[in-house]
Amino acid sequence: MNADRHSQGALPDTICPPDTIRFVLDGELVEIRNPDPTRTVLQYLREDLRKIGTKEGCAEGDCGACTVAIAELDQSDSRLRVRAINSCIQFLPTLDGKELITVENLRRDDGSLHPVQEAMVDYHGSQCGFCTPGFIMSLFALYKNNAEPGRREIDDALAGNLCRCTGYRPIIEAAQEMYGYRVVKDSWLEEPFAANGKCGADEKKKVEVLKSATRSAMLSVDDGKRRFFSPRSVDELASLVETCPDAVILAGGTDVGLWVTKQHRELSTVVYTGNVEQLRELSVTKTHIDIGAAVSLSDAMLPIIEHYPEFEELFLRFASPPIRNAGTLGGNIANGSPIGDSMPALMVVDTTLVLRRGDQAREVSLSDFYLDYQKTVLEPGEFLERILVPLRPSDTQVQCYKVSKRFDQDISAVCGAYSLRRNGAGITDIRIAYGGLATVPKRAVHCEAALTGREWNEDTVRAGIEALDRDFSPITDMRSTAEYRRTICGNLLQRFYLDSSGNASSRVYDYGR
Repeated sequence: MNADRHSQGALPDTICPPDTIRFVLDGELVEIRNPDPTRTVLQYLREDLRKIGTKEGCAEGDCGACTVAIAELDQSDSRLRVRAINSCIQFLPTLDGKELITVENLRRDDGSLHPVQEAMVDYHGSQCGFCTPGFIMSLFALYKNNAEPGRREIDDALAGNLCRCTGYRPIIEAAQEMYGYRVVKDSWLEEPFAANGKCGADEKKKVEVLKSATRSAMLSVDDGKRRFFSPRSVDELASLVETCPDAVILAGGTDVGLWVTKQHRELSTVVYTGNVEQLRELSVTKTHIDIGAAVSLSDAMLPIIEHYPEFEELFLRFASPPIRNAGTLGGNIANGSPIGDSMPALMVVDTTLVLRRGDQAREVSLSDFYLDYQKTVLEPGEFLERILVPLRPSDTQVQCYKVSKRFDQDISAVCGAYSLRRNGAGITDIRIAYGGLATVPKRAVHCEAALTGREWNEDTVRAGIEALDRDFSPITDMRSTAEYRRTICGNLLQRFYLDSSGNASSRVYDYGR
């Protein structure tokens, strides 16, 4: 691997070769020509640089021992945005144009500790120490993004980090107290975000470095065995996918990364969507939320929750912040997994997908997108471009529920979603969808038909539960039995009836907080 470093004070010209990735690490601009496209950031840190503070625990983005932070330019190109990610499933070329921050980078020049690290020491947040660097990097991301987090925000920030020693109490105490430590003046790493809303000299310097690393042309990496393309425009992406219909389309890597780390699959051609400007756009119109297919789950969930607050709990339990920061809503939809939690919720609000092939686009209802296990209506050379989520009608009640063995960060045994419109007591429209049951997530059309036009009462709900047997043939696997899933589907419909009638509380996320 050919790697060169340049200090921030002596930057090379801003024209970056198309076969060379460029990112900032340790305050220096790093250039690597034609790296292995599927080499992970964790492998690069530990094996190539011998930066062993970042740990490998699970190699699948579950334990958080590998957590690092990524800083990149925000939409204004004048400030930096910091997010925690799992380095064990992040491919090295995706760092292009960004800054990589590891636990070693937090230490001050004189060897003293960052406020996050000091708090962890003082409040005994580390015992065996294996998971500690990952916790510190998750807390660092929280420190940079929320100047006054409450207990729930702290819990959410740490949801992707597992510890077998501490019981979490001292780590949470450290999170609560880390803002009270001495901060080195004009150190971007130590200034909590939004402390004054101003861009300091240190941050301005970093912004200029990242601007110098930003490319205008497509990145094209070839190590002799595998190829990696990172187009800049949707037209470039469309041309690539048409030319290489068998290429793996990579978005956040939270699923594709596991193909390499756990299944040891060889990916000969990878097309990365993360730098396609149009696919990163997010807007709210008068009729819908328009979400580009490369918008992260963290960003996409904000306007969805604003218009559908009942979906907040599902998104919080959907995945940890590092997974939500890297993963995309488009990727969750397009990979066709039957256990993607976003699909049932989006189906019942009548979400539409915009598919693109060449210069042609077509719209498909999300409810019609899935044909069989990981098989969709996408044709060769076609890709998901945008997701259109309708704004909520004023007379609509919605809800979704997730049932899993573990409350946080677990795959659903059943995920159910519901949308109801009534005229008085009569049901004028109801939409019901389930995921995690069988080969595809789908609408419960027989159940919907059994309910529509009837009065919304317990007798009607019982008729709907009976009709569910015609909609689904649940499977038995490690997460649940078919019989349990069948029972849960009916129970969740009953719960929605109680919630929509005002007879039950639908929120359980605050339990124990």
